[in-house]
Amino acid sequence: MKDRFTDYILEQEQICRQNDTIPQELYVQYGVNRGLRDINGNGVLTGLTNISKIKSFEVKNGEKTPCDGELWYRGYRVENLIGALGEKEFGFERIAYLLLMGELPGEEQLESFRTVIGKCRTLPKNFTRDVIMKAPSADIMNSMTRSILTLASYDRSISDNSVANSLRQCIQLIGEFPLLAVYGYNAYNHYIKNDSMFIHHPNQTISTAENLLMMLRPDRKYTLTEAKVLDAALILHMEHGGGNNSTFTTRVVTSSGSDTYSTVAAAMSSLKGPKHGGANIKVMEMISDIRKNVKDLADEEELSAYLSRILTGDAFDGKGLIYGMGHAVYSLSDPRERVFKSFVQRLASEKGKEKDLALYESIERIAPVLIAEKRKIYKGVSPNVDFYSGFVYEMLGIPVELYTAMFAVARIVGWSAHRIEELVCMDKIIRPAYMSVMKELE
Repeated sequence: MKDRFTDYILEQEQICRQNDTIPQELYVQYGVNRGLRDINGNGVLTGLTNISKIKSFEVKNGEKTPCDGELWYRGYRVENLIGALGEKEFGFERIAYLLLMGELPGEEQLESFRTVIGKCRTLPKNFTRDVIMKAPSADIMNSMTRSILTLASYDRSISDNSVANSLRQCIQLIGEFPLLAVYGYNAYNHYIKNDSMFIHHPNQTISTAENLLMMLRPDRKYTLTEAKVLDAALILHMEHGGGNNSTFTTRVVTSSGSDTYSTVAAAMSSLKGPKHGGANIKVMEMISDIRKNVKDLADEEELSAYLSRILTGDAFDGKGLIYGMGHAVYSLSDPRERVFKSFVQRLASEKGKEKDLALYESIERIAPVLIAEKRKIYKGVSPNVDFYSGFVYEMLGIPVELYTAMFAVARIVGWSAHRIEELVCMDKIIRPAYMSVMKELE
């Protein structure tokens, strides 16, 4: 029966392809901005936001000129926010407050917010056992999404879309996300990988980064450097404008009047796509492939030759991409990568991974030159934040199954801020237009 069903589906696939294919020239003829991007690759303006700003070019004499990238959170450059933190200070909660509320907290406000987030680091009674552990999955993003939708069943005010209630729900989810991620992995690790089981309860008085490392490790131990580097990674992944796929999804679903849990679940489904949140995994796979095929990693000529083969599609996955290089918005540089680089170097030094870092730095030097030679890239190519984030997670001992989930633990803050802004500012459902090119048969 299964084989007959498979054969049937394959036959129907061909019919679908035949009837669903739209000639490429029609998109040009009707001026359709595919992917909400114009012919030059610029995003089509669909809204306004006061939450963050991305800058990748300057206008000089009426012409756009590429410039070093900038990322601003609520009027502050992200590198200044991170740079202002003390040596032993963790910034996730401070900057989460900034993005949610629109202003930096005073010390009393920050302490209150940290206390609230700490108390939100809990799940309903038996939730871990009855929901997370009973349906383990290698796809931690799916596990988290299922848990988010189930949490809605425990909320008596699920249908209240007021700003106050939505803010409460968002703050609760910010506190719960690390648990959903780590416990989801623990279930997979035990029931599917047949490894040992341990569940550490979160600590309400330490930072999000510290809790993640503590809950992930059997001995609960971590160094200050490890926690500081993870804290920086979370801050840099928190928010990136309203135009990225998962944040736009957040605003689209919010505009329909849907509840917070459904909205966040939709954003999760968007983020898990390999074109969005899974980029650092592809970088790690590429690095592994390079290690297997380049005999002398210190020989830049040999490395350059193999990177050229990757770029032409003759090596690695055949896609012709050097992963971690280039960005849809940034050109000369990704500000997040520039900030993160110093943290990467610090962690690599502590872990004795200088040789591994040297490989990344060689690729960082060589790849943009090769891409410029072989592709017509006019805006410039530079490493993006995902080029190094997978390497950092590897050094921290974070399992690869959790890489995209780490992104989600950070980005829930940005999604929450955009949901609140959409509720405050908008009262129309987001409904773009599609032109029908269907043939009328009767």
